[in-house]
Formats: sequence, structure tokens, C-alpha cells
Amino acid sequence: MTLPPQPLTDWFAARGWRPRRHQLEMLDAARAGHHALLVAATGAGKTLAGFLPSLVELIENPTEDLHTLYVSPLKALAVDVQRNLLTPIEEMGVDIRVETRTGDTPSDRKARQRVRPPQILLTTPESLSLLLSYPDSFLMFAGLKRVVVDEVHAFASGKRGDLLSLCMARLQRIAPDMRRAALSATVADPDAYRAWLAPDGDIDMVDLVLGEPGAEPDIAILLPEGRVPWAGHSGRYAAEQVMAEIETHRTTIVFCNTRSLAELIFQDLWKVNLMSLPIGVHHGSLSKEARRKVESAMAAGQLRALVATASLDLGVDWGDVDCVIQMGAPKGSSRLLQRIGRANHRLDESSEAIIVPGNRFEYLEARAAIDAVEMGELDNEPFRLGALDVLAQHVMACACAAPFQGDAMLSEVQGALPYSALDAETFERVLGFIRDGGYALRAYDRFKRLTQEPDGTWRVSHPRFVQQHRLNAGIIVEAAMLNVRFKNGRLLGKVEESFAATLSNGDTFFFAGMSCEVIRIDTEDVLVRASTRPARIPTYGGARMPISTHLADRVRGFLAHPEEWARFPDDVREWLEVQSYRSRLPEPGQLLIETFPRDGRQYMVAYSFEGWNAHQSLGMLLTRRMETQGLKPLGFVASDYAIGCYSLDPVTDPASLFSPDILEHEFVDWVQQSHLLKRAFREVAVIGGLVERQHPGKRKTGKQVTFSTDLIYDVLRKYEPGHLLLQAAWADARARMTDVGRLADLLDRAGDTMLHVTLDRVSPLAVPVLTLIGRENVATGLADDALLMEAESLAQEAMRLD
Repeated sequence: MTLPPQPLTDWFAARGWRPRRHQLEMLDAARAGHHALLVAATGAGKTLAGFLPSLVELIENPTEDLHTLYVSPLKALAVDVQRNLLTPIEEMGVDIRVETRTGDTPSDRKARQRVRPPQILLTTPESLSLLLSYPDSFLMFAGLKRVVVDEVHAFASGKRGDLLSLCMARLQRIAPDMRRAALSATVADPDAYRAWLAPDGDIDMVDLVLGEPGAEPDIAILLPEGRVPWAGHSGRYAAEQVMAEIETHRTTIVFCNTRSLAELIFQDLWKVNLMSLPIGVHHGSLSKEARRKVESAMAAGQLRALVATASLDLGVDWGDVDCVIQMGAPKGSSRLLQRIGRANHRLDESSEAIIVPGNRFEYLEARAAIDAVEMGELDNEPFRLGALDVLAQHVMACACAAPFQGDAMLSEVQGALPYSALDAETFERVLGFIRDGGYALRAYDRFKRLTQEPDGTWRVSHPRFVQQHRLNAGIIVEAAMLNVRFKNGRLLGKVEESFAATLSNGDTFFFAGMSCEVIRIDTEDVLVRASTRPARIPTYGGARMPISTHLADRVRGFLAHPEEWARFPDDVREWLEVQSYRSRLPEPGQLLIETFPRDGRQYMVAYSFEGWNAHQSLGMLLTRRMETQGLKPLGFVASDYAIGCYSLDPVTDPASLFSPDILEHEFVDWVQQSHLLKRAFREVAVIGGLVERQHPGKRKTGKQVTFSTDLIYDVLRKYEPGHLLLQAAWADARARMTDVGRLADLLDRAGDTMLHVTLDRVSPLAVPVLTLIGRENVATGLADDALLMEAESLAQEAMRLD
């Protein structure tokens, strides 16, 4: 292994450090002209390993041109890395400029960066795509030597990964000698990521570098006085215990799975914060200023605790964090490991983490996640074909930079792995869509964004379309949002329009850690004043984080192996023992279905462990089929572990409900008639550039965007059902919104593995899911007391041995 040049070796020595093996291997890969994927534990110096070849090359061969692009999924991560990278550069005394470019970067700096870029530019996939839409991008990137993709697991397999893959294919054409590197602590299938990173998907071009193993994390499960609750999924019962942990640690991050829960947990902790310790809240709906303020306070060591969501899952390095607490189940071992990694950031010291399960199934899930982490098993994020709406946006960006030939563009696009199988006919459809919107829309000039010259060259039809693209480009499509402001104009953040519609003047809701009283609601703003009155918690839509497949398999394994139960708390063990006595516990791969009467209703509970999204979809389909069979269904509830349907007449033949043909008939009919396809179409229409979010000087309201997309959706459904964007919306609705893959797997095995048990009353296993009835549409926390009372009543009935 070659050692770094003198300024770097001196810097390591001054710190009392030595370059780690994987850092030097990344340097060797770069010197050999290879691309590289680094998989290393948090605290192992991944970021420095990614930048080490760039620093070496810039020290040995200084240049004024842009040398390295660093791409991260989060703006906060780019800012954090800049801060941490500037320190060693200054201490080495080398002349290397490092800057960030995100949506928050001032416009004058953005303009200057295109003319005189720094040697190292830190950015996000969306900002990189915008840079590539300018004619001067060819000059700006001509000398580019390296692209470093950080936290690659967080977005490579989704639409942002599609966009970045396309951007890297374009950069490779502009700068053929450019090398790619990607960094992650939690990659289950390195070869899949090597293929994604490689030009043309050629996996042999990417070296795999594995980091030194770090100390095993110290993970505990927090239990309330030795008892695990029957119901709930937030862990709110443990507020006092969580506060006690905060009091005994330097700095704690309390992770919540949703923004609503983050606000709720913050309020719970504040009520029991008898020492008045400084604690904060951080999530994606808060204003940029509010997030920056909290991030700065954390970096300065001014907070003892921060309640956060996935907005802080990735990479942000606060060295004083010595404990991470996960409220509710972690949903995946990779996510748990990522969150644990926010503590400590020292490879040779254990990171301390505590999981607070919300109910008994969540206890099993927490135990499964700990076992998986101990065995090094991570969640596998499946890759899929590239999305066509993302491709349309990228092609438009390229057209804004310069005219192009169709064949050359197709060849370039096929160099990105998600689009390597793209055929010429589909690509022509994409070009046709950008050219005129498609058959049903071609009469309208506002959809005619591209024009093809007689020689086959494609160019932008009018300069206004260039401006329109740059104003509206982006992959993340938020739900329709309203600003939350004080009367003086100060922005607190955003709430979803659907939640705002439930508010009236004088109502109060918790936001940004305070009680806000509504003064009035305008077209774009909810004007508020601070209040001391009790308040609601804002609700947010969107698909929930489902339990990962391999964690679900581990939980199934617990149920089938009583020898594992000895390490569970007494009440969890008793729960499983009584279930085994009164009913059955499913074997791995088996679908247990219980039916029983209660309070004049008939219940059917299926323990399928396929995650909330798939169960929510299946509930819709089952109740439709029950209606057809005359069973008079009343409703259903779903958790990650089970689905419960209730009706007036009993289900005697569940196999007829769970047949695979439900995906051919009821599923298609349901999706087409439900809001799901319209919601998916709204997203692809915005990403594909068919509908604008912003005009120059004015942003459309969410309501206006929804109206526009619904109108176009209805036209296309009627006149062009095979339209490219309807095809893309279908793909989204099937894969992302309904988890149809897990649904199909469940239905495929249901007939052969179904075990139907008829009971005279509720079973112990059914208690956690049945307590959800009537609570699904209630904001978290409003019905907790009633929920716990009902759970105890159900539990007494279920646990009787007679």
C-alpha cells in the first residue's frame, strides 16, 4: 500500500493517528484508476477514506478546476461534511477550496460556482442534475476526476438513485477518465451496489473495499417495570425512563419513526423534564432555519437531547452523542445500525443504544433486530428498473444544456445500470412525451417542450421551457403543504394541507415543540400565535415504514421455537405460551388465520407478517371480496404483523378470500378507483415535468397542483390509457404504495400453507391488532388511555385458560 504525501502523513501523526487499512486501499484503488465501493462501520473514517484520493491528488497535482464532486442524500450532511473537511485541510496548510451547493445555497454563489467552481463541491442528486442543465456544465465538469457518493444505501435503489445514476452517466461522457466511489456502513448486497456504481453496470470495474470491524454495539431493550404493553406502537409509556437516560448521558438522540410521533415524544419528555435540561426537536417539516438552529446547538454541545426522525438517520457527526434511543420498533436491522451509528463515532468503543418497544410484537421485533445486528445481517433493498418519469426529467435537463441526437442520448442513458435494459421503442415514447405530452395532450402548446429538427437533432422548443425546468426539477414530491407562520412572518415549518383543512380559528396544535393557536388560515399559510393550551399533534400522510422481510422472518422463527422464549420477559413468554395452549403459533412460512366472535361481530385475523403497506392493501381487497360473498364486512385494521377483518357474518372458508386471482380482479379495480393511482400520477406528472409546481415569482399551492394533475389524469384515463405517465404511475402504485410484491408472495403461498383455527373468543396473539379498531384515523396520543384500557380488557379475556 502506498502512503499519502507528507502533509497528510504529518497531519495523521500530529493527531496521534495512522491511516486505516481501508483508507489506504481506497487510495490504492484510485491510483490504479479503479472505481471503488467502501463498506465500513460508522466511526471508521469512511468520509476521509472517500476524500483521501482527492486530497492526495490535489496536493501532488494542484489545479484550479473542479476535481471532486461529493454527493449526499441530505443537505445537512453536505454542510456537516464541509465543516469536518475544512478542519483537516486548514490544519494541513494546503490550498484546497471546499464549498456546498444545495437548494439552500444563495443564488449569487450558485452563479459564481458555475464560472469558478471550488476544487471540491459537496451537493445532492437534485442540485447536480440542475448543474447539468446549464450549457457551461460541459466546461465546468470537463476536468472532473472523482465522484464520491456518500450513504449510497439511502437512495441508490429508489428514484433519487435513478437520477444520480443518469447524472453519473452524463458526467462520464463529459469527463471519460472520471472515477466513482461510494461509501456506506449498511450494505447487505455489495455486488448489487457495485453494479449500480459501475459505468455500464460492469461490476468488475469496481473494487470492493471492506473496513475494519468496529466494537460491537451495546443495545438494550427498555421495559416498563418489567412489563411489555399489549397495545400502542410509540413507547410513550416510557417517557420518565427515557428522561432518566437523558439525565445520565452527555447527549442523547431520541429517534421516532414519524414526524407526528417526534412532536408527541418531545411534549412527553418536556412534561417530565424536572431538571429543565435543554432538549430540541428535528424533523423534515420544520423550517430550514429551525433545523439549522437545532443542528448548530447540537454541534456546539448545547443540547442534552434531540428528538428526531429519519431526517438525522444519515452521517451527521456529533461526537458528544453517547446514547441513541429508538422509540417503537426499528423496522429493519440496517436502519437500527444506522441510527446506532449516530452515537459515539469511535470505531473501538461500543455505541450505546436503547429500543423502547410499543407492544409485544414490537418486543419480538426489537429482539430480532438486535440478533440480526449481532450476526451482521442487514436488510436488502431490492433494485428495480429505472423510473420513466425520472428519465424524462433527466433528458429535459440535458436538452436545456445543449441539443442532442436521439441515438447518442439513448446510448448514454443505457450506461446507467437502472436503464441498461431500456429499449429504443420505450425511449422514443419518452422523447415523444417531452415533445408534445402525448397523443391526448398534443393540441396544447404548453406541453411542447422539445422540437426535432429535420436532421434528427432534438432541442428545447422555447427558452421559457428551460426556466420552467430549472424551477420545477426535483425527485422529492411532498404532499400539498401550508406554511406555519407567526404574525410577524417568522416561518416555523409546514403542515400538510389535509391536516390544515381540519383546523379552525382558535384551534391549537403542537409544532416545533410548542403549542400553536390558529389565528387564521390563508391560501398558503396557517398563521399562529404561541399558546399554553393543550393541543393536537399534526398528522402526516404517506406510506408507513414497514417491517423488513428478514426481520419478519426472524419474528416468525421466535414463534415457532419455544426454546428461544427463555430469554424473553415473563409476560411475553406467558403471552406466547397461552397462545400455543389456546390456539396455535404459525410455523415459518405458514399463514395462521383465526376466526372468533366478540360483541356481536365476527372476526378474522391473519398473521402474515408482510408489513403495514401490504396488509393495508390486502384489507381493502379482502373486505371487497367479503362484500361479494355476502359476509357483510364492517371494516379492517392492519399492523406490520397481522390484519384483522370484522363482519356481521362469520368467515368459514378463508381460502376463498386469499386466492391469488384477487390481484387480477379486485386489485386492479380497487387501485383504479382509489386515490392511490391519482396520488401516484400526481408525483410522476410533477417529476416528469408535465405539471409545474412553480411559476417565475410564484409557487402553486398544493391544491392547484392536485387540481391540474387530476384534470390531466382524467383526460388520459379516458383518451390515452396507455400513456407513458399512467404506466409510470401504475408501477409506483404497485411497488411503493401497495407493496404488491410482498402481497403477491403472501397470496401465492396462502393456499398451501393456510392454517385455519376456529375459536370461541379472542386469542392472545390477536389482542395487539384488535386494539387498533377505531384508532387508525385518530391522531397518535389522543386515544392512548382508552386504547390501554381496552387492551387490558381484551387481554384478560384472551389469557383465560378455560
